[in-house]
Amino acid sequence: MRSTLALLALAWLVAPPAAAQTRTEMAPMRDGVRLATDLYLPAGDGPFAALLVRTPYDKGALTEAGDGVSALGMAVVVQDMRGRFASEGVDCVFRCDAEDGQDTMAWIAAQGWYGGPIVTYGGSALGIVQYMAAPGAPDDLAGMWVEVGTPTVYEHAFFQGGAFRQRMIEGWLENQGSAFFLDDVKAHPTMDAFWESVQTDGRFAEVNVPAVHWGGWYDIFLQGTIDAFRGYQHQGGDGARGQQMLVMGPWVHGGWGRREQGDLVFPEASIAPPLGDNFPVRWVLHRAGILREDTIDALDPVHYWVLGDVDDPAAPGNEWRSASDWPIPTAPVRVYLGPDGALAEACPPDGGGSTPWTYDPAAPTPTAGGANLILPSGPHDQRAVEARDDTVVFETGPVDAPLEITGRVRAHLFVTTDTVDTDVVVRLTDVYPDGRSMLVLDGVQRLSARNGPDRLEPVTPGEVVQVTVDLWSTSIVLAPGHRLRVSIGSSNAPRFWPNPNDGTSYGGDPTPAVAHVAVHHAADHPSWIELPDPTRDPSSVLVCGETPTIDAGVAADAGSPGDAGRASSTEDGGCGCRVTRAPSTLGGLLFALLLAAAALRRSAS
Repeated sequence: MRSTLALLALAWLVAPPAAAQTRTEMAPMRDGVRLATDLYLPAGDGPFAALLVRTPYDKGALTEAGDGVSALGMAVVVQDMRGRFASEGVDCVFRCDAEDGQDTMAWIAAQGWYGGPIVTYGGSALGIVQYMAAPGAPDDLAGMWVEVGTPTVYEHAFFQGGAFRQRMIEGWLENQGSAFFLDDVKAHPTMDAFWESVQTDGRFAEVNVPAVHWGGWYDIFLQGTIDAFRGYQHQGGDGARGQQMLVMGPWVHGGWGRREQGDLVFPEASIAPPLGDNFPVRWVLHRAGILREDTIDALDPVHYWVLGDVDDPAAPGNEWRSASDWPIPTAPVRVYLGPDGALAEACPPDGGGSTPWTYDPAAPTPTAGGANLILPSGPHDQRAVEARDDTVVFETGPVDAPLEITGRVRAHLFVTTDTVDTDVVVRLTDVYPDGRSMLVLDGVQRLSARNGPDRLEPVTPGEVVQVTVDLWSTSIVLAPGHRLRVSIGSSNAPRFWPNPNDGTSYGGDPTPAVAHVAVHHAADHPSWIELPDPTRDPSSVLVCGETPTIDAGVAADAGSPGDAGRASSTEDGGCGCRVTRAPSTLGGLLFALLLAAAALRRSAS
């Protein structure tokens, strides 16, 4: 919503507001459900290009935006999504928005005032619906401005690394009056057929439109924004390939336009990239053919803010950079965990052992900032988390030269646990000389989902398990005197639902167990953090032991024993939403059998 209002403010700077021709119509969808649609038409008879905004947050809140943009000679179409406010049907929580978005574009193209083309606009939920509708969209679609969204809703919104994003999803659905959808979430904890309509990454080739993908390093959909750019730019159709733009700032969700992000205050230049005045309006008008600017097409495809020490104006980083593609070329530097909390580019010794922690689901590690929607977000000091008994810490010494990390960060770990399941949570921080441990990235991986989001496989208690924790992406330069710190535990609540360690998924009937977990750092089990460094040559990377490989495991649509037999809601909202469906009992039975086998192995030993 904030991004659309920002467009309004810029539009009023470009042109004075004029009285728009306004009316509300009910646009019919293919299944007969009608969606309430406000039209803001410029003065005159047309024909007009159209700016389409689809929202779950009440189209009436965008009246001024409609008036402001229509003053520029472009029709504005603002629609309540299915089941929201004045629209008919039941909220499908993005699962109907491919069809509804495309049907709305076809409806616009059939209006007498329309002369083409269509440009879509919006952020967060208003951005996700654009990604849903883009594959196979009508040819009238000429541009997409998407802020802080994702084309892969299951992995980036609901189950990150197999762990349920509890506070964000429960809070958002409750605020929407759509908490009923939680029944479906509980019935489908793995990426099964239920989620296919909101996982568009397999359909990038069907996208044929230029787009701006605008995100932030602390945003809830950080990696989704980058993945969309990559997919459209390199795998898209002829109209999309090579015509994408990525902008990544130092922002939390909705933080564009201000310096304060979490506990840090960034330089004035961080507020917006150096793309010229009124860039969102100029880009939209350019794509609509109203105000052509060749300079827009000549801009570099990638613009990103490099994080740095915000207290020192002379520190490296703290600047905008541009690039021809993402990720930029880097060396995948490995820093290895070692005994006594060491973190260095050095192979761990023979007999280097492991570092243990104990995780109690009844007292999980609290969330302290990060990529949150409802909770406090952004870079927060992690010292209170790091001081807990359920968290282990590894850190470098003070760096004597700038250390750059630009790209995707992953933790490749060898762990053991005495339970059939648990989570592994990794936090990466920039430790300032005064001791503040400021969060850069964090990530989570449910061990039973370690071999893919479409299956759950218990671990054998006591056996060493290889796991990769995806922390997503960043760009930062640690200044001399700073330290790099990694903390590892098994919870980050209430951001993620605390794993009960017994194999139960969210919504099941758990029997929580305390987990005794350890991360290994010996020559035969070298755990390491992957840090992409653009200043290094790949040949300089130290490789210790064998590169971890992930067992493909058994493909299964696996729920948990506690989920078996659950039925979702029965009211049909169209597009197949909220129809009666039972979760796959085969997957739940398979996981139950695997758990039973693990229990037998424990008793036999």
